[in-house]
Amino acid sequence: MKKKRFIALLTILLLGTALIGCGADKTPKNASKSTPVVLNEVAHSIFYAPMYAAIENGYFAEEGIDLTLVTGYGADKTMTALLSGEADIGFMGPEGTGEKV
Repeated sequence: MKKKRFIALLTILLLGTALIGCGADKTPKNASKSTPVVLNEVAHSIFYAPMYAAIENGYFAEEGIDLTLVTGYGADKTMTALLSGEADIGFMGPEGTGEKV
């Protein structure tokens, strides 16, 4: 009988512990200070359409990201901005990584 009570108590404790993290977060995501992020893209492209839609719909702001979109007009300029710290993220294709001989 003691074994059944122990197993029942252990089961309740495990389920209770597992469900603690399931509560809804009452803090709005944009209530905290937003993180500034500079994204440098090579050129405007249809391939980045999901990103443009996310920016326009405010998804980055909802997650606390203050996104600044900059067009680099070339992989070399985008990489320079990334390496110099002017940009946090650089969107470039594989053509910008090849060495010209």
